[in-house]
Amino acid sequence: MSLLPELRYPSVNELVSSARALAAHRPILCTFRQVGSSRAGRPLHLLSVGHARRAVLVVAGAHANEPTGGSTLLALAERALHDCELRSGVSWHFLLCADPDGASLHVTPAPRSLLDYHHGFYRPAGPEQPEWSPSVLPPDRLPPETRALTGVIDELRPYLQVTLHGTDVGGSWVQLTKDIPGLAEPFAKSAAELHIPVETGASDAAGWPASGPGVHVMPAPGSDAAYPSMPDDARHSTWYHAHRYGGLTAVVEVPMWASDLVDDPAPHPAPAAAIRRLACRLLRDSLEVELVLADALPRLEGAEGPLLRAARWALELVPGLAADWTHTPPADTTMAYVGSVDAFGRRLPLRAAAMLLRVLRETDDRAAPRLEHLVAAWSDAFMDRFRARWVPLENQVEHQARTVVAAARHAREGAPRRG
Repeated sequence: MSLLPELRYPSVNELVSSARALAAHRPILCTFRQVGSSRAGRPLHLLSVGHARRAVLVVAGAHANEPTGGSTLLALAERALHDCELRSGVSWHFLLCADPDGASLHVTPAPRSLLDYHHGFYRPAGPEQPEWSPSVLPPDRLPPETRALTGVIDELRPYLQVTLHGTDVGGSWVQLTKDIPGLAEPFAKSAAELHIPVETGASDAAGWPASGPGVHVMPAPGSDAAYPSMPDDARHSTWYHAHRYGGLTAVVEVPMWASDLVDDPAPHPAPAAAIRRLACRLLRDSLEVELVLADALPRLEGAEGPLLRAARWALELVPGLAADWTHTPPADTTMAYVGSVDAFGRRLPLRAAAMLLRVLRETDDRAAPRLEHLVAAWSDAFMDRFRARWVPLENQVEHQARTVVAAARHAREGAPRRG
């Protein structure tokens, strides 16, 4: 009998309750403990299954707006608990939620549409994200969530860290800090069986080498970035912390809504011109949000908080990113890449508008209806342009879990042994 809740996006409290139940069910095999606290004092918990010195660390909840990872983590924990082969010579460790403060602000019940999703949207500003903060903050200013995560890595020295991420509209892809030979085949097979497109030209991995469709290997630190203006360089994130122990990190992305527009490897007829048009739209849409913000700011005195900081952070990224798209040759020239850039360009102003809307609603500000119209119109246009279809949550979870297991098995061959 499964000890897990029904398959849906669990809250942090439900994650904790389920993890405790799993640990209590097999106390000799499992441990459950607190490994840190958030800025607001919320606990960070680690569930461990097995006692082997070779370790896999799975991290969920690094981005509050990517809820699938919590469900996947629970499914993997139960699988590791009951599958002797899976934990043969390997211990599995699960950081339940890397950002519990962020999770308390993003609301994901059972979204019926992209508009539902954005009505409860929250994604922290870069310096407040536990995995990204080392790329934008000096070491003495890192948030406690980041220090807890790196502390767990220092303790476990995992040969593989997997961080569970997701996207709203698009496909599935994997980002690796080192290549895992053999991973691309089971990743692609799983995606095909579960009817999830593979994002072959992910803008998040622009210019990175690929070891297979949708499996991207990060360039070494010091390599030129495809988008020079972006401050949060993945090569300075916590993803690289495992390297000091000979390990690596795999970032497994899965979509809530799927689109085949990001899975088309055909050459785009005019990629540079298309991306310049997307840059112009990005600037135009962001200006609409900035005008609402400028109008409302005098009435928002005292309303400064994480939602407003995050909205302003997203808007501040726009001018540099638009310049990158306008003046830098495309990192990829496929239809899939242009589609991924299109989606990226829609997300930034939409997310900023959604978070600002939540602030305006809380203060009953007169600018809220204008922003409500933008969020609704842009959400509908996003869904229509990408012909987006809902991916059943069980498929999101199964694909992410299969990819994690495949990564653990293939990475193990080259993992260092610990004495």
